[in-house]
Amino acid sequence: MSKLTAIQVRNAKPKDKGYKLGDGHGMYLHVARSGKKTWRYRYKIAGKESTYVLGEYPLMNLKQARKAREKARELVKAGLNPAEERKKKRQKARTQPQVEKKPDRDSFEAIALEWISQQKDRWSREHAMAVRSSLAHDAFPALGHHRIDTITPPMVLQVIRTIENRGSLEIARKVLQRMNAVFRYAVQTGRATYNPAADMKGVLKTRKVTHMPALDARDLPEFLRKLTTSKLHVTTRLALKFTILTAARSGEVRGATWDEIDLDGAVWRIPAERMKMSVPHIVPLSKQAVAILERAGKLFGYTGYVFPGIRQDSKKLSSNTMLYAMHRLGYQGKATVHGFRAVFSTIANEAGFNPDAIERQLAHRERNQVRAAYHRSEYLEQRKEMMQWWADHLDYLEAGAEVIPINRTAAGT
Repeated sequence: MSKLTAIQVRNAKPKDKGYKLGDGHGMYLHVARSGKKTWRYRYKIAGKESTYVLGEYPLMNLKQARKAREKARELVKAGLNPAEERKKKRQKARTQPQVEKKPDRDSFEAIALEWISQQKDRWSREHAMAVRSSLAHDAFPALGHHRIDTITPPMVLQVIRTIENRGSLEIARKVLQRMNAVFRYAVQTGRATYNPAADMKGVLKTRKVTHMPALDARDLPEFLRKLTTSKLHVTTRLALKFTILTAARSGEVRGATWDEIDLDGAVWRIPAERMKMSVPHIVPLSKQAVAILERAGKLFGYTGYVFPGIRQDSKKLSSNTMLYAMHRLGYQGKATVHGFRAVFSTIANEAGFNPDAIERQLAHRERNQVRAAYHRSEYLEQRKEMMQWWADHLDYLEAGAEVIPINRTAAGT
């Protein structure tokens, strides 16, 4: 059996059913329907076959998985069950007192953690955890124990190159940005006199930007008719149509709960912690969007998730459900769920709606604070009108009507 490559592992995509990619000596990569990838090792002890989970990708890369497999093989050769040995080790660790070793107060790790703690009033909890996790995974192993004033540009560059070599160019950019902020904070607080990450300008490798495929506006009527008449699960069909009607991100729709919904006021208030930019977002709801919510409520109840998981209603709809629905409708490689936001933007702009109102509906970040405040207030009425127009427009298209966009610029909207 030929061994796997890092590229094969990274590019392994989920399918309708979970599947395995073998690497030899009993180890394989299991790719679940949800997209989760785990390293597993099959072995026999006393004639009984068992499976041992080595770890989860990408937290455990291919090289690390092979090392873990070899350790497990050695245990099996000695007649020991890897799963039982891991269980014993964890039980022993729980019974022994844990002494947490704190990093030196002037080390890169200590100052990075201090910098993160200073952002608690500016960042959401989820974002703070993401920043800490990225540094813990990629920067602390190489730089964490070093005094911050002894770290040099080549040491920083080595961290970045290591990330890039596994193909994670966007993560490399984020980690460099965060290291730069840590060093800058160290200079500001008198623990360092120099920022070695500031000299990294131009070193990042770049990847050609590929935008998510979106439907051409001319293909929208056929898609809407396919969606309405499809045999997709009712939850998936309702969630997908609601996503299109609101121009929201699929993650925002999947995580929607009934305490965010005001059916009487026809608005959906998404809290900051669920938004990409960590800013609360108000979504005006058209009559058609409200009708979808009312149907979902009658089907699944008015508590918990609006669009619950198909197999477990206590969980939200899985991350790939709507994308797989697009595939089943014949649009694999041609369109994505996220692409409907671009379709909405294109059509609404062509119809003459205020571009700022469109951007606010899409929850795109406004860096100018004065304009941002205006977006939150004055554009809500315009967005209510726009989203009802958008819903009516979709109905007309699905019915086969020729809809001529009305230029609203002259009307001052």
